[in-house]
Amino acid sequence: MATLTKSTQGGEFLIKDVLSSDIFIPEQFTEEQRMMAQACQDFIDTEITPNIEEIDSMKNPDLVPSIFKKAGDLGLLGITVPEQYGGMGMSFNTSMLIADIIGAAGSFSTTYGAHTGIGTLPILYYGNEAQKSKYLPKLAVGEWAACYCLTEPDAGSDANSGKTKATLSADGKHYLLNGQKMWISNAGFADLFIVFAKIEDDKNLTAFIVEKTFGGITMNEEEKKMGIKGSSTRQVFFNDCPVPVENMLSERQNGFKIAVNILNIGRVKLGAGVLGGVRTVTSLATQYSTDRKQFGVSINTFGAVKAKLAEMATRTFVTESLCYRAGQDIEDQINSLIAGGMDETEAKLKGVEAFAMECAIAKIHGSEVLDYVVDQGVQVYGGMGYSADAPMERAYRDARIARIYEGTNEINRMLMVGMLLKRAMKGEINLFEPAMAVSAELTGVPSFESIDTSELFAAEKDVLKKLKKVFLMVGGKAAMALQDKIEDEQEVMMNLADVMIEIYASESALLRAEKLVGMNGEAACKNQIAMAQVYLSEAVDKIAMAAKEAIGSFTKGDEQKVMLMGLKRYTKADLVDTKTLRRQIADYMIEKGKYPF
Repeated sequence: MATLTKSTQGGEFLIKDVLSSDIFIPEQFTEEQRMMAQACQDFIDTEITPNIEEIDSMKNPDLVPSIFKKAGDLGLLGITVPEQYGGMGMSFNTSMLIADIIGAAGSFSTTYGAHTGIGTLPILYYGNEAQKSKYLPKLAVGEWAACYCLTEPDAGSDANSGKTKATLSADGKHYLLNGQKMWISNAGFADLFIVFAKIEDDKNLTAFIVEKTFGGITMNEEEKKMGIKGSSTRQVFFNDCPVPVENMLSERQNGFKIAVNILNIGRVKLGAGVLGGVRTVTSLATQYSTDRKQFGVSINTFGAVKAKLAEMATRTFVTESLCYRAGQDIEDQINSLIAGGMDETEAKLKGVEAFAMECAIAKIHGSEVLDYVVDQGVQVYGGMGYSADAPMERAYRDARIARIYEGTNEINRMLMVGMLLKRAMKGEINLFEPAMAVSAELTGVPSFESIDTSELFAAEKDVLKKLKKVFLMVGGKAAMALQDKIEDEQEVMMNLADVMIEIYASESALLRAEKLVGMNGEAACKNQIAMAQVYLSEAVDKIAMAAKEAIGSFTKGDEQKVMLMGLKRYTKADLVDTKTLRRQIADYMIEKGKYPF
């Protein structure tokens, strides 16, 4: 089924065995990248942490803009903007690293992400030279703040249904924008708006670069939100807002494509962007578990608490692993396309587009791990976790939005499976041939080949290989049975997505652990090995449940029995002593007093 070659196309992890030498792990960042990350951490420690209460209160309207400007002075707003436009011109994975660190900045991480991502990147990737030269230098240093106006009251996940209109003026020099946008991050202090509207009766949106000073722009008061209270979020109204025709971004009706591609980047950045927060929460919970005494001892001596700490660390480790793997795959793809003669800007777009499925996985996995970690953080703190005087209350509220923005996790699950099937139908990924081979295998004589357990990770890799067969078996049969109606079967699509996510996540963690063993030796990596083993053990059960639900929804009779026997065969794995492994992981965390990986 599998070949040992480097993945060059998104989704190929389902049909190939990937070598640990072919993936990037965060331990490989250079000294220069680490220095940049430390500068970002110093900025958080100096500008964010001491002011966190005042930021969230929003009583001082000048505070966040002033902090934002300081971030620009440090170069943090122009990480991926080319030097010719006033940025730092750093790599894609470096921008992932900075998003990771800034994730510990609470509300400000939303301010930062909205500006550097969806606010700046449309111009960087789709603007003409005049637009780039005019706007990027201001955005890269924080002279101007940007926001992104896509969502409308009746156009959320279905963004292309937006009703905002752009009408050409009588003299042909301006488009007059009329419409309403909502949930617009940074709107309260933005100087520049990326606005999506339809011209006449166009089917698709067109994007425009709108300066605040153009006029015809009004706003509601700041939204009162559950979390990320220190970030500006407003409704924006356009009333005959005159936009010069030269401020159309890209071509007419290309707005929906811009939105989709920019959101792909936002998704993988969001996956990385939770990491600073989950590490902070995990470290705080570890410290508190030492300080908090019950029955005369620290609560971290209790197995139930150790299990929580270890699971928080394990899921964090896994999200780190898959995010930086995806980030480097995107970067490698970009470099390959440039080397092949493609324009650099086009290569950046195509590089991200090629791994859109992995971007969705990063967003889903990261946001759900964030929710898990903050929930367990509250639990470790107990009654104090519910108090606004302790750090968990804010983290708990702030985390909830991550499963909603950049496309809800439900939408992302369905998009990634739909995208995979479309690529398979176009012949861009050879999915159906391996699926047919697995189908034939189901009715053949089972193989009883023994595994060489003397090789580290041999058993785990065999489990992973079989889990990939689960997806091929269920996904292939679903595509055949449901055909063009499969996208209407949303529950099946989400089942398949869960299988994909768990395969990618567990494989990423396992490959990272293996690579670390190669770098530092097995003894030095016993906890990373333990986390990879614990997560894979959990993934087997999650995949079995998701696949079983899908099989039960579109098969019957003998066909169903054959598939259930196949599922049992492919999810068979040796029992792992996760209790002992978690205690080992937790003991190391307690010794270090933080998330130490």
